[in-house]
Amino acid sequence: MRAVVQLTDAASVTVEGQEISSIKKGLTVFLGVGQEDTEQDANYLAEKIVNLRIFPDDAGKMNLSIKDISGELLVVSQFTLYGDCRKGRRPSFDAAAPPQAATALYEAFVELCRDRGVPVSCGQFQAEMIVRLTNHGPVTMLLDSKRLF
Repeated sequence: MRAVVQLTDAASVTVEGQEISSIKKGLTVFLGVGQEDTEQDANYLAEKIVNLRIFPDDAGKMNLSIKDISGELLVVSQFTLYGDCRKGRRPSFDAAAPPQAATALYEAFVELCRDRGVPVSCGQFQAEMIVRLTNHGPVTMLLDSKRLF
């Protein structure tokens, strides 16, 4: 499971011209599910993300988590995080989980974050979304449940 995590002042998701979710200060998480992923991967990333100390403290040092600042999460499914562009010009998405498995793990990740006391808003799985966000810092972290990076 892979995640692109961005510290955001505000973020929203629009589908077919309608805003379906939004958050204020918090993290926007683009989440990709791979074929080999299990609920253990979802649990690892949920634990990592809700406790990731990337918000500035009073001294301006990255030292606070989303829980510490009472922030919100916006979680957006993004299978393209498993796009392999090493060969040719068209990405291969063979490593991405099929929709049914990916949906289950995406939903498990969302619930695991909520269980840890963080308010979570979501994009719409398998929809074409417009994601608007104000990245603060900018701060962007890449996470992989297999710890490949």
